[in-house]
Amino acid sequence: SDLFLGCELTASTKSYTFQVDEEDDSDHILALSVVCLMDGAKDECNVVEVVGRNHENQEIAVPVANLKLSCQPLLSLDNFKLQPPVTFRLATGSGPVHLAGWHRF
Repeated sequence: SDLFLGCELTASTKSYTFQVDEEDDSDHILALSVVCLMDGAKDECNVVEVVGRNHENQEIAVPVANLKLSCQPLLSLDNFKLQPPVTFRLATGSGPVHLAGWHRF
């Protein structure tokens, strides 16, 4: 089944974490489809990172989008698949950045 997922990253809310109940053993996938700047964004670089953990439980942050109003206000990620728990973080810029995708389980 699919659930639509949306969240917004701003200067005051710089991260959003998506997680599922640890006792739930079904296979959860988060598919990220679009990252875009919202009304009110300044013309500055807005870097969105996906933060996860490696097999040694160290934090790894990978930039997935660098948005700027004048050159790239929107990025289509074609259902970029991630396994929860996953955190999206606004590493640079003040947003607002909207993330949309699907939670499949």
